[in-house]
Amino acid sequence: MPTTPSLTDQIATAAAKAASVVAASTVTIGRDGRGTGIIIGPNKVLTNAHNLRDRTTQIGFDGGRTAQASLSAVDADGDLAVLDVDTASAVGLLWAEESPKQGDVVFAASRTADGVRVAFGTVSAVGLSFRGPRGRLVNGSLEHTAPVMRGGSGGPLVDAAGRLVAINTHRIGRGFYLALPGDSALKDRIAELAAGRSVEPRRLGVALASSDVAAKLRRSVGLSERAGVLVRGVEVGSPADAAGLREGDLIVKAGAVITTTTDDLHVALQALTGDEVVLTIVRGNDESTATVRFTAEAADRPGDAAS
Repeated sequence: MPTTPSLTDQIATAAAKAASVVAASTVTIGRDGRGTGIIIGPNKVLTNAHNLRDRTTQIGFDGGRTAQASLSAVDADGDLAVLDVDTASAVGLLWAEESPKQGDVVFAASRTADGVRVAFGTVSAVGLSFRGPRGRLVNGSLEHTAPVMRGGSGGPLVDAAGRLVAINTHRIGRGFYLALPGDSALKDRIAELAAGRSVEPRRLGVALASSDVAAKLRRSVGLSERAGVLVRGVEVGSPADAAGLREGDLIVKAGAVITTTTDDLHVALQALTGDEVVLTIVRGNDESTATVRFTAEAADRPGDAAS
């Protein structure tokens, strides 16, 4: 009578299968192996933006071959980059059809000078956030327990069949790691990067202070307290300048998003689907709106459309 494999045997079998699938598609980033990358198609390698030091970098392939890669496109705030490099006959990893869920079994892969390392874990949480290379909040990440080697950021998180479910970003301590899940939005963004189109963040062109600083300053000059993000300076010629924003303005809303923190404002700008945003501002004690356009068009001045 056949015996049922133990859980340990099942995990070992799945890990070996995952390793066999990902080995040829997992590469090192940089001569010092500071990061890991994933072959996602002919002559395209995906990695974390924080693994890059320049517009070119050395890629190390399965079998020991190395080649110089150049930057195709980058999403610095989203911590993603795609590199152009001769991938020879290596086949890109395939995406899983569904995004990972809490409790799913996963395997983290990274490549070092000794070869590919594959470790077992589970998805411990979803819907988390972390700071990207430039300090912007990256939402929607997942947490897992599959150990990621030093230099493993940018490497694949795969299911038992070796299908790509997420991109590892970094460790957060106590045996937990963060990754960007392969939902439709991430896949679309990666496709844009692979086509050579970098993701450019919406820039108002302002220096900002937190709501705590804004509250203290408003109290110091006898103004009523309001929660919002304080404009500490406006760049000449910027979209904010064209819209008429001034130092001392308090941004309390961007579109429908209440902006009590700078993260709220960044999230609102990232979510824009058009070329403009209506900011609700408080100047002194007077509330008004300003339409900021991210084009060459003239912008409405505060007060043109009072709320």
